[in-house]
Amino acid sequence: MAPGSVLGALLSLIVVGAAIYQARDLDLATIVALVPASPAFWGLFAISYLIGPASDWFIFHRLWGVGAGAFGALVRKLIYNELLVAYLGEVYFYGWARRNLKFVTAPFGAIKDVAVLSAIAGNATTLVLLAVAFPFARLLPLHDHASAIGLSLAFVIGSSLAIMLLRRSLLSLERKELVMVFAVHLLRILATTILSASLWHLVLPDVELGWWVMLVTIRLLISRLPFVPNKDVVFAGITVLALGGEVEMSALMALMAGLTLAAHALVGLSFVLADLLSRGKRR
Repeated sequence: MAPGSVLGALLSLIVVGAAIYQARDLDLATIVALVPASPAFWGLFAISYLIGPASDWFIFHRLWGVGAGAFGALVRKLIYNELLVAYLGEVYFYGWARRNLKFVTAPFGAIKDVAVLSAIAGNATTLVLLAVAFPFARLLPLHDHASAIGLSLAFVIGSSLAIMLLRRSLLSLERKELVMVFAVHLLRILATTILSASLWHLVLPDVELGWWVMLVTIRLLISRLPFVPNKDVVFAGITVLALGGEVEMSALMALMAGLTLAAHALVGLSFVLADLLSRGKRR
């Protein structure tokens, strides 16, 4: 079995274990009670889960002409980043690209540029959402500290964005390629934000729009934290504290975190089985 396949199978097993470990604090009884039967919910959930790898595939298809085989590697990239360590997915995908694609030069520059532009797009979108969500801050139990917290968060994200913009001299892709990558990242973030709010609305249709604006903003803020594994569980924990007596909404956030963990575990397990089957065929 090739070293890359061994590493892939090992990481997939670690993903399954990490998903089980992260789920230990979730209230499974409450989550199960909220699980919707609506086909629309599950369809949107599947789209929401796969839209990240799909957008990455589109980017690398435009840059390198990758085929359908790259999609599985990009799904693994997502899971490793979300459940294990940020940017571990990029390391894995770099190794996959070196093994499976033919390059005149190393693929590191393009992968690095895509990751940097993703961070810039995320920071810029977060700043915009902070401005949109600020009038709804009264919904959260922030009391007199809402303005200070909002300004502090804006400063942190703004300074991070400024640092990213100063790194443009390090980008190796052509200008039109950089524009394409940045545009795809913006569309991905917009789509995932709308899909998240739509999923929440399908479960709790009576909740006012202001809550969803606040929650998608918090979720996007948490997504900007580096080296924090499984941000969905972190988001669920923070919303439980912030929402206080809003029991249904807190349970909903736990439900979404649990479903995402289950999806990571099932997909990770499917990769383990696929690697084992591939090994068997080679023999």
